[in-house]
Amino acid sequence: MSNLSLAEAVKLKSVLAKRIQELEEEMYRVSYVEIEKGAKVPKQPRTLSMVEEEIDEIRSDFRLLDKLMYRANIENEIDFNGEALTIVEAIELATQLRAKARKFKDFGAASKEELTYSFGEGTPLVRLAMFEPEEYRLKALELERQANRLSNAINSKNYAVELDFDSEKYF
Repeated sequence: MSNLSLAEAVKLKSVLAKRIQELEEEMYRVSYVEIEKGAKVPKQPRTLSMVEEEIDEIRSDFRLLDKLMYRANIENEIDFNGEALTIVEAIELATQLRAKARKFKDFGAASKEELTYSFGEGTPLVRLAMFEPEEYRLKALELERQANRLSNAINSKNYAVELDFDSEKYF
């Protein structure tokens, strides 16, 4: 039995999910035939039970792969900014850093002072930013750099971690 890297497992999980979907569609194709009344039923290359067996086997492999991936994501750590994070924590942190960067980009694109118009008295209103947009633009860039660095560390770790899973029949 050959091992599989965590990165390859992510790809394989996608392949298995697609194959399950294809087999579910095949189940409908092989489960019915339309013929003239009294005509002989044509021989089909695969029966519904054959497809069921294949889908059950793939679903079993999918569950095993999922379990191994979850375990690997909890048991393996990445060092980021002097802190040891499990892979699952690192993935979440990268997501959060990107979300924060998007918000900071919005603030960074704002004007410090903007003239607005009211529809009532005709008195002009000024909308003042209570922050420095340039500071937020720079913070956004730094957060994106951190998120990219963390994503690279996650990818590197995913290729280093080996799972005990035989992928020969799929790859």
